[in-house]
Amino acid sequence: MFTGEKMKTVKAKISNIYEIEKSKFITIMIPLSNKEKVQEEIDNIKKEWKDATHYCYAYIINEFKKSSDDGEPGGTAGVPMMEVLNQNDLYNVLAVTVRYFGGIKLGAGGLVRAYRKSITECIKNNQDRIIELIPGYLVQIETTYDNQKDIEYNFKKIKYKEYSDKIIYKIELSEEEYNSNKNKYDLEIIEKKNIEK
Repeated sequence: MFTGEKMKTVKAKISNIYEIEKSKFITIMIPLSNKEKVQEEIDNIKKEWKDATHYCYAYIINEFKKSSDDGEPGGTAGVPMMEVLNQNDLYNVLAVTVRYFGGIKLGAGGLVRAYRKSITECIKNNQDRIIELIPGYLVQIETTYDNQKDIEYNFKKIKYKEYSDKIIYKIELSEEEYNSNKNKYDLEIIEKKNIEK
């Protein structure tokens, strides 16, 4: 579901380490389209980065948005992380910032700046893994073997193929591709989704 004109996501897990006043802030961003998997991903990060002081997070998954300060003073971690996700039009992404306290207190303003900088640097340093999304569909086409070459020539985002007496394809199409092909092929919409541009 789109919440803005431009929408982006991360195509693979990305991370960044930012250090200030002996505190270490490790931001990990993961593509995620199912909010039921958020806790599982956070638990995996807790196993990977053991003994950290805080595991703060923000996510935007479909129409759901949530953030957590995980013990940091209210509004100093999750909220600035969420602001950065919104400013960068990021969607279907979980951002977790793991903090190892270095012994020097940063104060509320310092914490806000540190969490914001850690996630901002993570995005900036991984531009090659950030992709633009456009509205589209996952469709199914059932066709005869005679049409195989035609289908595979015309559709580039084939996600699944099954051979039986016919060939069943599952294909991602932009709204534009769907509209220009719906009269030519028997396209059955499986789900409306945002796809890579």
